[in-house]
Amino acid sequence: MRHGKKFNHLSRQKGHRAAMLANMACSLIEHKRINTTVAKAKALKQFVEPLVTKSKEDTTHNRRICFSYLRNKYAVTELFREVAAKVGDRPGGYTRIIKLGNRLGDNADMAMIELVDFNTLYNGGKKEVKKTTRRGRAKKAEGTAPEAPAAETSENTEATE
Repeated sequence: MRHGKKFNHLSRQKGHRAAMLANMACSLIEHKRINTTVAKAKALKQFVEPLVTKSKEDTTHNRRICFSYLRNKYAVTELFREVAAKVGDRPGGYTRIIKLGNRLGDNADMAMIELVDFNTLYNGGKKEVKKTTRRGRAKKAEGTAPEAPAAETSENTEATE
């Protein structure tokens, strides 16, 4: 019977499942993409998306909530600095699951889960163009003669003295 089964238990006890999802979420935040099975990727998506939503508002309370789930201060710092800055205007859907095929050893369905804003291949419309500054030289007045280079002027001053 499936009474009360609202999420995939992944054939693990509660403590093991929570630790595994926390470790996978830390790896996802650190590396921006990881390869895993499809079932774990779907469970990780449900685990990490609320944390990314919380990271959009940088308060001590939200940092402590995220730390209680992730249990890694470096992952929390990167989540609130880099990831939150990229997803600040996105209303949701921070991760993408791409199916890769079957694993050779046990034929398990494999998938790659990644943070959407960190993939440059699929963000075709949002190509980051390097901005160049256009600064012109100050125009000299037409009546003045161009100055001699600094090396020549230093020689001329030595000769006159």
